[in-house]
Amino acid sequence: MKNFVIAAASGALLLISGPGMAADIDAGKKKAAEVCAACHGPDGNSPAPAFPKLGGQHASYLMKSLNEYKSGVRKDPIMAGMAAALSKEEIENVSAYYASQSGLKTKY
Repeated sequence: MKNFVIAAASGALLLISGPGMAADIDAGKKKAAEVCAACHGPDGNSPAPAFPKLGGQHASYLMKSLNEYKSGVRKDPIMAGMAAALSKEEIENVSAYYASQSGLKTKY
């Protein structure tokens, strides 16, 4: 029984962690402060309704979005420029950082 519990917990952890497993959250926090925080807030919970809340979003969603801005699949002139400057590793780190934050619900 003990081995089953350990195996189940390990499997759940792998499912939850997904592609951001090797991401460096501390590096993501630093890069987010340099590139993202002015619009999205330091923890991804922008008080401005014009800027989406990133805190608590799934890392895979954030990575997909940034990669789509970078490739031009998603269109936004500001985000395209921001994403273009990020490496694959930086995208993973920033995504992991914002995913690790709590998503605050705010009424506008």
